Amino acid sequence: MKKYRMAGGSLRRREERSMGKTIYVGNLPFGATEDQVRDLFAAFGEVTSVKFVNDRDTGRFRGFAFVDMGSGADEAIRDLDGKDLGGRPLRVNEAKERTPRAGGMRRRSPYRTA
Repeated sequence: MKKYRMAGGSLRRREERSMGKTIYVGNLPFGATEDQVRDLFAAFGEVTSVKFVNDRDTGRFRGFAFVDMGSGADEAIRDLDGKDLGGRPLRVNEAKERTPRAGGMRRRSPYRTA
């Protein structure tokens, strides 16, 4: 299993699929729906899941999503990158594992008195 860090800092585990890929879809219009994105990618193969990413503070859609595909992912990436959806050119590429960021307590200033 691979670990993926999602918005909001929560860890989510996904089973690695032998032929599947996770695709990053950016620059989505804010009015887009998961069904629209699923239908767009379904023309290239089986869509396992579509995950829209929301802001952790406001709960609003952030304009990008992740699509898991069983097959046809490479063709979808090639053909949909730059395609217009709702007046915006999509950015489509293979998702990269998120790099770990520093966490925990902040280092305090030596000049702080309280």
